Amino acid sequence: MNGTKTTRRRFAGLACIMALAGCVSTVSMAPLPPEKYEKLGATTASDCGYLLLGDYVLAFIPIGLSERVETAKAKAIAKVPGATDLVDVSISERWYYWLIGSSRCVTVSGEAIKS
Repeated sequence: MNGTKTTRRRFAGLACIMALAGCVSTVSMAPLPPEKYEKLGATTASDCGYLLLGDYVLAFIPIGLSERVETAKAKAIAKVPGATDLVDVSISERWYYWLIGSSRCVTVSGEAIKS
């Protein structure tokens, strides 16, 4: 009996660690701007990621979920000639569900700057 309890505890601990490790994500959107910079104008861009065959709980095939914010930011900066970064950044997200999965689309908006 004692061996069964120990096995269950180990399994539960391993399951918790795996669940928490799967949820870790870091995104650096906009560090502090340089002391001197020139504002070039407002810009916005979007990018999407997909979950095939399920949702976050049962996501068997995630596609482009991790890098969608960075990609949207890069697209927004690229839209303004000479821009090097963004300030006054805002992010919005839209979710779309379809028959075999879902889409997660993020929009990054901000003021393009040149340092």
